[in-house]
Amino acid sequence: MDFASAGFGSMMIDFVSARPQQPHALALPVGKDRVLTRAGEEADHAGGGQLRRALDTARADGEVAQITEVLAPAGLDCSRLLAIGHGVPSKADGSVWERIGAALAARLQTSGERHLVIDLSGLDASAAVNPAAHVAFGVLLRSWRHDVYRTRLSERQKPTLEQITIVDQRADTAEVFQRLRATAEGVFLTRTLVSEPANIVYPETFVDRCSHLAELGVEITVLGQEEMEALGMGALLGVSQGSSRPPRLLAMRWDGTGGAVKTPVALVGKGVTFDTGGISIKPAAGMEDMKWDMGGAGAVAGAMKALAMRKARAHVIGICGLVENMPDGNAQRPGDVVTTMSGQTVEVINTDAEGRLVLCDALTWVQRNYKPGVIVDLATLTGAMIISLGHEYGGLFTNDDDLGQQLLAAGRASGDQLWQFPLGDAYDKLIDSPIADMKNVGPRYGGSITAAQFLKRFVEDGVKWAHLDIAGMVWAAKPGPLWDKGATGYGVRLLDQFIAANHELG
Repeated sequence: MDFASAGFGSMMIDFVSARPQQPHALALPVGKDRVLTRAGEEADHAGGGQLRRALDTARADGEVAQITEVLAPAGLDCSRLLAIGHGVPSKADGSVWERIGAALAARLQTSGERHLVIDLSGLDASAAVNPAAHVAFGVLLRSWRHDVYRTRLSERQKPTLEQITIVDQRADTAEVFQRLRATAEGVFLTRTLVSEPANIVYPETFVDRCSHLAELGVEITVLGQEEMEALGMGALLGVSQGSSRPPRLLAMRWDGTGGAVKTPVALVGKGVTFDTGGISIKPAAGMEDMKWDMGGAGAVAGAMKALAMRKARAHVIGICGLVENMPDGNAQRPGDVVTTMSGQTVEVINTDAEGRLVLCDALTWVQRNYKPGVIVDLATLTGAMIISLGHEYGGLFTNDDDLGQQLLAAGRASGDQLWQFPLGDAYDKLIDSPIADMKNVGPRYGGSITAAQFLKRFVEDGVKWAHLDIAGMVWAAKPGPLWDKGATGYGVRLLDQFIAANHELG
């Protein structure tokens, strides 16, 4: 099957029962303690034992995604032989095989190789996980690039890998891969939105980039400034008033239940397409990174695409509050008081604590218009979260223990991991204001928690709510297992898994 996506190029992925004859590089899995598959034993025999000698020389013991490479191997009809570890077979879950596919893609993407054959024959065909489908998924995730503005790439920098052939005997591989492919498309949309500079993706063009979801059956509603003014969204509009770019509220509705599920799940994303900090301006060093301050909204958009592409039997609303935070003469000032759509008032102590002002009005709007039973919001909300968790976990805050456990489980299953933080009255008191209902920041300590306490004040009684602070997760300064440096696409797989496990009809 052909696979094509913006930022990814075009790649052919095939699942076959026997190794093809045309020129190729060959990858073979190696288990813990250098245990070879049948295909590996045959390759080692054909090459006079060179595969095992290479493994011995490299001291490779089958560690997951560890690659041992033999160039122009004797006795084999391949340009190079790559032995890649998959660890202990009983522990090789989907994430292990995804890492294997990703490692091979990273190794060969610009190598000059055009065709890679991954021979998985001889693996346990009765295992619960489908290795071939997850290997292909890992290849896709790691191969994505954003080269739109790179006009002078040398030949050695350009991708060459065009075709992946996976030798596999399982009958359900294509079906399993189609579902994973839908998730990959959602991840790619998110990565593209997060990667684009702020002069290209701003509130209006963010909406444009999501308009194609209508072709997949997603109902799209867009509110402009006048509509939001009429609704009294003073918090969101206060953030945007310093920018020449008008704000937008984007609502995406996917109902794959045919109307059977009346109460939807709401996913709400912070979409600050560029954040200078406003009048409370950020330091110049590193400010260019603030193009990804819409990573929460990007994750929501990507998740909605994934759900629609795989025809998820769920009823989900995706909301993106889209603004640009700029410091012109009309920008809101520290000390201003704004009235939110809920009627509550906020003293703006710091204009760089703008994400919660955007989210609070988005939360009120979705509750009034769609009456969701569950809300999950995602936001690159606080630098304090990066101090707490680094770039390994997103922060989880919730008013419902069961919802928290569901999200933690979805994080473990998807690889987009979360770590739970507390909420409580002692923290809530820290954002009380002497002149308004609340202020938008508390003291320096507990900054991520007081931000979550702020949002909690806008959740109506009886609604299960979780806030995910993903500030450390949407952008990577160095390559990771499934992504190159840059946009990670964090949140899409998490949300897709959460919906599949908890809110999808059987």
